[in-house]
Amino acid sequence: MRARFGYWLFGLALTSLAFACSNEDAEPPPPEPEDIAYEAIGSIAAPSGKGSFRFGAASAATQIEDQNPHTDWYLWTRPKPEGLGHGTFVGDASGGYTRAIEDVALMKELHLDSYRFSIEWARIEPKKGEIDESALEHYGRFIDELLAKGIRPMITLHHFSNPVWVSDPRDPDCEHGPSDENLCGLDHPEGGPMVVEAMADFARLIAERFGDRVDEWATLNEPVNYLLGGYGAGSQPPGKMRILNLEEKFVPAIRNYIAAHVAMYRAIKEADTIDADSDGIAAAVGFTKEAQEWIAARDGMPSDHPEDVAARERVLWAYQYLFVEALRHGAFDSNLDGVMDEEHPEWKDALDWLGVQYYFRGGVTGAAKLIPVLELTPCYDKFDFGACIPPLDPSFLVPTMSYEHHPGGLGWVLEDFGQRWPDLPLTVTESGIATEVGTRRAEVVVRALEQIEKARAKGVDVRGYYHWSIYDNFEWMLGYEPRFGLYRVDYETFERTPTEGATVFGEIAKERKLSRDTRKRYGGDGPMTPEE
Repeated sequence: MRARFGYWLFGLALTSLAFACSNEDAEPPPPEPEDIAYEAIGSIAAPSGKGSFRFGAASAATQIEDQNPHTDWYLWTRPKPEGLGHGTFVGDASGGYTRAIEDVALMKELHLDSYRFSIEWARIEPKKGEIDESALEHYGRFIDELLAKGIRPMITLHHFSNPVWVSDPRDPDCEHGPSDENLCGLDHPEGGPMVVEAMADFARLIAERFGDRVDEWATLNEPVNYLLGGYGAGSQPPGKMRILNLEEKFVPAIRNYIAAHVAMYRAIKEADTIDADSDGIAAAVGFTKEAQEWIAARDGMPSDHPEDVAARERVLWAYQYLFVEALRHGAFDSNLDGVMDEEHPEWKDALDWLGVQYYFRGGVTGAAKLIPVLELTPCYDKFDFGACIPPLDPSFLVPTMSYEHHPGGLGWVLEDFGQRWPDLPLTVTESGIATEVGTRRAEVVVRALEQIEKARAKGVDVRGYYHWSIYDNFEWMLGYEPRFGLYRVDYETFERTPTEGATVFGEIAKERKLSRDTRKRYGGDGPMTPEE
């Protein structure tokens, strides 16, 4: 899910990836005329001609599941002395493991036809090579219940969390070398390839067990965010701050994570040969990609100064494009200067579809030198280092996340990706807002669907919308304050209560239509309902 801990620190780590490159993308286009009505979203008769459209919601195992003590996040957040005491303890999260079967009823109430969720690797393989059959049986029953209710499963295999033995955060420097108790992580010269192999083995196991019922697979979730948090800034497990040692430590982690996707892709294709839904495809394999609306900025305003435009191009290359380009071309930018200088033909075309995950709009400048080696400064939160731009409207500010959610940015990202990779199917696998105000959530749902259908009308192949999230959950280093759920969770009783966002999304999904009345009440480009 979205930006995940102190946003300023995350922004510093993010743009430490961004070296000079070339890109000619323009600023986001002006809003579409307000009188356009996009109806029949996702129906077979939708104007894009791309076929059916999926209405779904999303979650991640670590963020919702109870009884989950074998993850690195459990160890990372558990209070000392038993754990490392970082941030809010994940504990039992939203009780989503115990309540998995009954939660399917919530999705049915929303008339969802799809659900994206992750299978917790640490639960399946708590010790290297030891498989917990009861956990596999649990997920099998859950998948069966989804299918019984007419809900298509999309499985994410790696959503930020690991078994502790993949890279033990208690020993980030791996003083004793790789072992079955600690493979030492993606950045380790010996352990990195072992992690790649272990991830492929896990993917193969899950595809063998569930491929007869599942056709849609996401290998990785937001790879740049994961690498920056875990291996760049060290702000989340495994807690490695490698961003200052790019060539020897951080770049190898990037290379190995791309290799992990490819190895998982190949393993799934080999193991899942059953076309579960009779659509002619046994296994469609992709990953989900973080993508934001970046604005060249200076002195708190949008800027066309060449320094700022170049800074924006570097962020777009590193944050939005590099991972996908490596898979499209079978090559790697080993010094992150915008030029592919390593050939990897084994990577080429290991991507069937791409998930798009959009949350915020932010500024980047080349005037301030907060990252001297890169000669740029990013900013998308309340801290002002010369790059931040004010929200297009004050109501777009998301207080608990300290960023601006500009709904139109999703449309810009979709059109940008559609132009860059016109033959690559896209699915919005996450978009949402942290809010206590149900009307705001309903507005984000409707405006996201408006942006999707505008992109589809322009020929962009967008095949679904998965709202983040099905219900409130553990928001990584921000704990439980941000509430993204269509259903509100009482963390004392784990009771789920529908928000206005759930009601509105459910009506849209039931009718498969975004009506003019719904657009008039919730849609458009104007101000949103204020956060109270």
